[in-house]
Amino acid sequence: MEDVLEVYTQPYDPKRPQVCMDETSKQLLADLLEPIPAQPGQPQRVDYEYKRQGVADLFMFFEPLAGKRYVKITDQRTRKDWAIAMQELADMIYPHAEQIVIVMDNLNTHTPSSFYETFVPDEARRLINRFAFHYTPKHGSWLNMAEIELGVLIRQCLNRRIPEKATLQSEVKAWQDDRNSKVVKVDWRFTTADARIKLKHLYPEIDV
Repeated sequence: MEDVLEVYTQPYDPKRPQVCMDETSKQLLADLLEPIPAQPGQPQRVDYEYKRQGVADLFMFFEPLAGKRYVKITDQRTRKDWAIAMQELADMIYPHAEQIVIVMDNLNTHTPSSFYETFVPDEARRLINRFAFHYTPKHGSWLNMAEIELGVLIRQCLNRRIPEKATLQSEVKAWQDDRNSKVVKVDWRFTTADARIKLKHLYPEIDV
């Protein structure tokens, strides 16, 4: 916890951007009956029956100090999907960064070994060196600012039926571009000093 909180105290540095990463899934659902459009005094009405059309995974990369977020949508949430998403982050979004400081949870796919399972050893090693990994502790996902952004995305864009991946990609990109244009940042104020007071019960008792 304190490791992540220390990362959040570092000033903005374009050569070492701080990026928070998280992921979620979205079940794709199609309406069996056409919804009845909204009318004055009457909201849109949607039939309770629907057709399942698979599941998509969303990788959220959020740079809180720059107010930028990037969402990649895949068909699955495997080690390979994560490794390819991280490669794109390094080479397409931050190609000029000396090293990317990445905060994420410790899901078993979010490990350097995933690079070796996806790429040849030289490429895997190159990518590992592009990142400085910082993991949130178990039950500490609230420390990951990408989780905050995912919550906003779900409330503003995903809390309804979306029938197929193409529509999901189009609407998520529209949300991403609009939010980036407004440069929405996060003002993180919870510090290590706060943690040692408010979460005192998590620390071992030391007899002095």
